[in-house]
Amino acid sequence: MELPITVGQPAPNFTLNNSDGEVRRLQDYQGKWLVLYFYPKDNTSGCTTEALDFTAHLKEFQQLNAAVVGISPDSCQSHQKFREKHGLQVELLCDPEKTVLQQYGVWQKKRMYGREYMGVVRTTVLIDPQGVIAYIWPKVKVSGHAQAVLQKLQELQSS
Repeated sequence: MELPITVGQPAPNFTLNNSDGEVRRLQDYQGKWLVLYFYPKDNTSGCTTEALDFTAHLKEFQQLNAAVVGISPDSCQSHQKFREKHGLQVELLCDPEKTVLQQYGVWQKKRMYGREYMGVVRTTVLIDPQGVIAYIWPKVKVSGHAQAVLQKLQELQSS
């Protein structure tokens, strides 16, 4: 999977609404680490597990001066229901036009059961407090991922 973003470059800027309809921009997180995770769809098993795992570790991320934000092509209304249904505490941003998904290169051709379609390739990008990409996890496997991100963040902060 070839992404248009690389470690060491400035993170592509974005302006999206969160599940409460509030506008969020990349610069809103300046001075903090930002865990930006891209996921395919609200209320699917893998995406729910990932969001619950990040929520479970949220306090640890916050102690490391990090915000955790999920982005998918779902509507803000869908995000709101998803958060309420599962008690999620991570911020979710809506990208129904897929603008940011395309900027970060995660909106790609996928294959399942022999058919091709466009969708989100589950990817996580760690952005440092200056807005520079510090680490990228392409094609994420959900199990243990939140913990792996937390470990990488600790590692980068201690080096």
